[in-house]
Amino acid sequence: MSQTIDGPDGQPRCRWCASAPEFLPYHDREWGFPVSYDQRLFEKLSLEAFQSGLSWRTILAKRENFRAAFKGFDFHRVARFTERDVERLLADPGIVRHRGKIEAVIHNARCAQEMAKAEGSLAAYFWRHEPGPGELAPPQTASTSATSIALSKDLKKRGWKFVGPTTVYAFLQAMGLINDHAEGCVVRAEVDRARRAFRRPGG
Repeated sequence: MSQTIDGPDGQPRCRWCASAPEFLPYHDREWGFPVSYDQRLFEKLSLEAFQSGLSWRTILAKRENFRAAFKGFDFHRVARFTERDVERLLADPGIVRHRGKIEAVIHNARCAQEMAKAEGSLAAYFWRHEPGPGELAPPQTASTSATSIALSKDLKKRGWKFVGPTTVYAFLQAMGLINDHAEGCVVRAEVDRARRAFRRPGG
């Protein structure tokens, strides 16, 4: 089966983006474009934690609710959340109400503060782990990699939770550390251009 499917404009796109209406704008405007903004990086790791055992469609549909509930994923603010905030979040029907995941995001916010202090920024840390061209599998043929395994191990060593190799690989794909758009996807070339123009943090 081809990895691409024609979009509404007749241009080929990654096949997965046709599986739900909300996936098309996410695919065209966000997925794979390089990100250097710490709050967006923290947001993505947090949403990946909530996705565990669920579908990305479920999380994407609730993303604005998550942003409101978690103060825009400003990890400095989330790090100050208390048990009262946990109870508030558990009562919020607009998000995934899972105590373990909520507490993990708050815990990870404190880890993010430590990382930003030690590394200068989350972006500087994560982009230091950008895979080289020789490390990349053909597009959309892998769910983990040597980089995601090593990065997962280091994050866990630093105390982060819900950061297994598959979660980390999805993070690398989404945040543009790799371009995993299918060969022939009209957005792949756009992402390549964005990655070439992107100024790596700390570089």
